[in-house]
Amino acid sequence: MGSLYVISTPIGNLEDITLRAIRILGDVAAVLAEDTRRTGILLRHLGLTTPLLSYHQHNEEARSREALGRLGAGEDLALVSDAGTPLVSDPGERLTARVLDAGHRVVPIPGPSAVLAALVASGLPALPFTFLGFPPRKGRQREAFLERVVDAPETTVFFESPERTSVLLGELASKADPERRGVVTRELTKLHEEVRRGTLGELARYYGENPPRGEVTLVVAPAEPPSPGETAQVDDAAARSLGAALLGEGHRPSRAAREVSRRLGIPRNQAYEILQSLSSPSRPEGAE
Repeated sequence: MGSLYVISTPIGNLEDITLRAIRILGDVAAVLAEDTRRTGILLRHLGLTTPLLSYHQHNEEARSREALGRLGAGEDLALVSDAGTPLVSDPGERLTARVLDAGHRVVPIPGPSAVLAALVASGLPALPFTFLGFPPRKGRQREAFLERVVDAPETTVFFESPERTSVLLGELASKADPERRGVVTRELTKLHEEVRRGTLGELARYYGENPPRGEVTLVVAPAEPPSPGETAQVDDAAARSLGAALLGEGHRPSRAAREVSRRLGIPRNQAYEILQSLSSPSRPEGAE
């Protein structure tokens, strides 16, 4: 029974590869690569001639069957992404699941990761943290993503294309505390590496005027929890009136609660309780 080695490769600087990864890339029968041209550059740099097989979302099914057949014949294979650790926002997750279901070994060969590199360079709390991948581009899924980041009690890390970075930062800045901290990392480990820190608003303005290039990873600080023992004096009637108006405009309870909290200066959990009571169906008179 063959083994599938899931190998982390450099995210920029070709020196960032482990000795173990080099050895296994030279020993396996073939390397499954997201882009054979990019992986070919790495293998040539390492002096390796291991055969490359393309593996991406358009040939995933056929290539998975081929890989399972070769593993069943006793061959060892490697899986790599264009850069960093495979399965993190790129193809490969379904392949590893099928390989394990078939009884083969999946062996991780750890190494570079843009997620961890950005997190440790950010200066923001490293534990706990959440990685969210790429944000959806539109609709309810994007709104839910923005709410997830704004409400997160932990540091969040995610990717974005350089063309959409300033727009995303602007949306987050408009929904979060004005002083919420963020970090934009760009071209990590490469010649033009950049780590820029500031408030979300500052970062949105900067990248609106200076569009980024290359690979972008963003890190956003946790939401500030209410101070211990904080008890805001809430004008219940005003909160209910504003909340009802926002719900009437079609806002979801979570978003409406955030607006009530921001406008009236009350803790978000209190605002959310008020909105929940408004959005819950009322019981018939006399019901128990």
